[in-house]
Amino acid sequence: MKCPFCGHTESRVVDTREVGDNIRRRRECEECHQRYTTYEQVAKSNLFVVKRDGRREAFDRQKLFDGIWRACAKRPIASEEVEQLVGEIESSLYGLGQPEVPSSVIGGMVMDRLKTLDPVAYVRFASVYRSFADLETLKREVDAMLERGKTAGKTR
Repeated sequence: MKCPFCGHTESRVVDTREVGDNIRRRRECEECHQRYTTYEQVAKSNLFVVKRDGRREAFDRQKLFDGIWRACAKRPIASEEVEQLVGEIESSLYGLGQPEVPSSVIGGMVMDRLKTLDPVAYVRFASVYRSFADLETLKREVDAMLERGKTAGKTR
């Protein structure tokens, strides 16, 4: 592991925490004394995502993280929460025991979790994922979400 600041290869671990199925380590470079974070995860068997047009591509955890992070931009959501959400989805995908998973399954998992985490992030993600044709379609989705919220509030 090279220091991202000076490139030195020696560092010491300052803190270690479990984040989902991963291990987060805070490190300090022994040369420049800057601190940085690394994540360790178990190498898993190959998992392929089947896209809407039938193409297959290798599952990319970073791509999933980036998509969720964009939806959560400027929202009061910690990166650790997004990392945990990505870890849960990744575990669920590997837990399916299938070598190939349709992108619609992944999108559904993301939307289900974002709906409870942050409604605005959910609408942002859904607007891209579902490719709303116009504002009316987006408005219907938001109205349905608000109605579900009212219904859930009455049952409590």
